Amino acid sequence: MYEVEVKPSARKANGAVGGLVNRDGIRHAFESRAAAEAWASGLSESGRRPVWIRSAHPTDRSDVDGYLVSRQRQLLDLEGAYDKRRRRLRGGSSERGTLASYDP
Repeated sequence: MYEVEVKPSARKANGAVGGLVNRDGIRHAFESRAAAEAWASGLSESGRRPVWIRSAHPTDRSDVDGYLVSRQRQLLDLEGAYDKRRRRLRGGSSERGTLASYDP
């Protein structure tokens, strides 16, 4: 058996996972890791954000083999935040500046 625990990151990022946890709890058993990964793939298709199986660290003291995890939304949006800051620093212009045109 391959035991999986759903982490808060997966519940917050994917509504299908949140509903599953409300119905069935945070621990789930599968025949193999491949079966757990297929389950995670189905949840990713059902929800807004992708989720995946991450193996438990060898020194992890829990009795699970892996975790269902996801990234927080803020981490996925950092590139957009960088672009917004870059536009603001350029004065709202979409033109590309160069170091040669920089006037302190």
